[in-house]
Amino acid sequence: MKLLEKYNRINIAVTVIIMLVTGIIYYYTISQILTGQIDKDLVLEENEVFSFVKQNNKLPDVYESNHQQIFFSPLNNQAVQRRFVDTTYKETDDNDIEAGRALISSVKVKGQNYRIMVVQSKVETEDLIKIIFLITIGVIAALLLVLVMLNRVILKSIWQPFYRVLSQLKQFSLTDHGSVNSTPSTIDEFNELDKAVITMADRVRSDYQNLKAFTENASHELMTPISVINSKLDTLVQTDEFTDKQSKLLNDIYGTVARLTRLNKSMLLLAKIENGLIKDDGEVDLKEILEQCLYQHEEMIHQLNLQLVTHCDDKKLKASKLLVEVLLNNLISNAIRHNNQNGTLSVKLQSHQLSISNTGEGTFDFNQVLKRFHKTDASEGIGLGLTLCKQICDNYGFTLTYNSNNGTHTFAVIF
Repeated sequence: MKLLEKYNRINIAVTVIIMLVTGIIYYYTISQILTGQIDKDLVLEENEVFSFVKQNNKLPDVYESNHQQIFFSPLNNQAVQRRFVDTTYKETDDNDIEAGRALISSVKVKGQNYRIMVVQSKVETEDLIKIIFLITIGVIAALLLVLVMLNRVILKSIWQPFYRVLSQLKQFSLTDHGSVNSTPSTIDEFNELDKAVITMADRVRSDYQNLKAFTENASHELMTPISVINSKLDTLVQTDEFTDKQSKLLNDIYGTVARLTRLNKSMLLLAKIENGLIKDDGEVDLKEILEQCLYQHEEMIHQLNLQLVTHCDDKKLKASKLLVEVLLNNLISNAIRHNNQNGTLSVKLQSHQLSISNTGEGTFDFNQVLKRFHKTDASEGIGLGLTLCKQICDNYGFTLTYNSNNGTHTFAVIF
């Protein structure tokens, strides 16, 4: 849920609750005020009765109208307790029963106590309360509508700097040379966020550039000692005959140096791809390169007695021939090295994708093996093959996928 939506929900819910409570309090307050006004009218009528009795020493005539009635009844004992009560009122014209308000009191005339009951209709009061209540509900609804609209317009406008910063963060890439632009705002918190994001982006890019430069320099510097080691080994091999133990040691050294050479070349190639230094893009015949790669791995295929199944359509790409060769060689080499003896190797090239399948035991986490120097327990590689494949695919907008089904592992490059 977005912050704006959540804020609107909370704001509206709190506003509705406050207005409902306020409306209830307002309703009862108005009702009490109007009831108090009726009570004052009843007291005036009571005082008029007292005045009439005092002047004439007798009860006034019974008075009835559409809105007020006065009743007298003799009392046997002492005077009743004076009080206001809610009662019903019967209209003289329509004989309708309505809500009313009554004042019960007593008066003494010629030694006889009489009960006074002054009743007044509350219809007009209730109608007035209903009108006021409906007006209040209308005002509340209008306020809520205005509040929602203002929240949507004003808050969206206020949060625009935040969304611009967020958009730049989503598009930020270490391999791009673009920078995070400043997003000025009149809100201090957004200005602080903007400064923090710019500082973070500059620091991350600087650290990345330093690390990348170190990788490039280290790869370049390693080339010389590796070449020297190879040269010395070649010279050593030609000097004299060696025992079986010495030959085994020399063979292990050769294998380690070869592995170190592959690692160094892979690291250097990764650095060049990330820096965008390989710019020899041209029209590449994918079918032709694929056939060459299969030919180069023909000896390994025969050693494992693999059944090779190929189906290659014509496909041309605009890319670097070097990178395409690295991509295909790595995928085919992995499919062969991790295959079973007497297994199957299937290569299928179509207009929209290239898929390479091999038989093999076990499974692995595809996202993990894409990480640098991550290898499975059975792998003898340097842990950069699939990383290079993923980097090359990302460089040209291809998608590298993996699927395992019944002992068959399939890597696919979707163009």
